[in-house]
Amino acid sequence: MEWFNRMKDALDLMERNMEGRLDIEEIAKAAYSSPFHFQRMFQMLTGMTVAEYMRKRKLTLAAQELALSSSKVIDVSFKYGYESPEAFAKAFRKVHGISPSEARSPGVSLKAFPRISFHLSLKGDKDMDYRIVEQEAFNVIGKTIRTTCQDNQQTRDIPVLWGACHQDGTVAKLASIGKDNNVLGITLDMQTGKDEFTYMVASQTEADAASLAEGLASATILASTWVVFTSVGPAPSAIQNTFCRIYQEWFPATGYEHSGGPEMEVYLPGDVMAEDYRCEIWIPIVKK
Repeated sequence: MEWFNRMKDALDLMERNMEGRLDIEEIAKAAYSSPFHFQRMFQMLTGMTVAEYMRKRKLTLAAQELALSSSKVIDVSFKYGYESPEAFAKAFRKVHGISPSEARSPGVSLKAFPRISFHLSLKGDKDMDYRIVEQEAFNVIGKTIRTTCQDNQQTRDIPVLWGACHQDGTVAKLASIGKDNNVLGITLDMQTGKDEFTYMVASQTEADAASLAEGLASATILASTWVVFTSVGPAPSAIQNTFCRIYQEWFPATGYEHSGGPEMEVYLPGDVMAEDYRCEIWIPIVKK
């Protein structure tokens, strides 16, 4: 319950500062959390990034002000943190479908994005088995894409990458050279305050990456402490549900937080669409 109260405090701070600039460090401090962990928790719980939420709330408040007052568009744009009326108009149209000046028209339809709230859900209907693993650094190779969390674009881009890797034989190749014939899905280069990241369909290898990496990228996963969960059920729905439970139930109940390193899905051999398919989820952690 304490964790949810801290999240509420962070939301209160965000709401009080809609007219000013507020960085992720200040928001996370209100939740007694590291900036990265707060941002990742917020995204997993709400389906949007902190920046998206702030943008939608500001544009909701801006639309209300334009509709109900005689404030100039340029003044409203600066009030809500836009560097120019042009940038404000572009963002406003994307959310509301009309220009800021049209918001004054009688009977015009505007979008309202309400403040979110967090509620404690006491389920207790299913255990969450996990293990803590200390893992030395290791090398991976695979195919990558650069994607973004904005508007959940990653949920469209990543399945396309997997489909292409299955079709062109990359998955089979990675399984044949990977440790224990496993294939990995790795989220790389996640940074505080950034919505973009790299996703990699990969395998762990101890061989010379250069000799194997024709058409493939290579990366080094640094030594870390990991919490490992097992997802049971067809991909990707079972994996997505497990991720949600990790952030909704496990993190708030423990003294750990996300370290900011890569996350991994470890796809074990088998039919990924089977009801009993098992996939491991590895998340790097540190003690609070």
